[in-house]
Amino acid sequence: MNKYQYKVKGVDYEVEIAEVEGNIAKVNVNGIPFEIELQKPINAAKHPNMATPKVVPAAATVQPAAAPQPVAAPAAPAAVGSGSPVKAPLPGTVTEVKVQVGQQVNVGDTLVVLEAMKMQNNIESEYAGKVTSVTVKQGDTVMEGTVLMTIG
Repeated sequence: MNKYQYKVKGVDYEVEIAEVEGNIAKVNVNGIPFEIELQKPINAAKHPNMATPKVVPAAATVQPAAAPQPVAAPAAPAAVGSGSPVKAPLPGTVTEVKVQVGQQVNVGDTLVVLEAMKMQNNIESEYAGKVTSVTVKQGDTVMEGTVLMTIG
């Protein structure tokens, strides 16, 4: 297992590469597991510590994510509704979703509670309107910039 430390926009990340099979890598980012799709398979000759790439059967292929950012394996993104997106301001885990599709919200209403670095962060609405979609649920792990919901 290879460990790397990165700093992105002032935030430190510890990345462990657990396993690589073809162009699919199983990694842990700050202790949170992700399954990512590589643009090109890693050349095992250049990286002897990595597992030899294995052929993945067609039935087990992973569909690419809509955006080039890691997505937690168990979380399937929901369709985004029309309106203004509410995005995660930092990576973390959704501990509570306080609104539902169709609910009317005002500027400053708490929409989601996001745990990041052992702190509870209230994500508040910057828009007034009706919630047209909620793309996360309690327990989901999100990265910075992930669309949490849409307000139209």
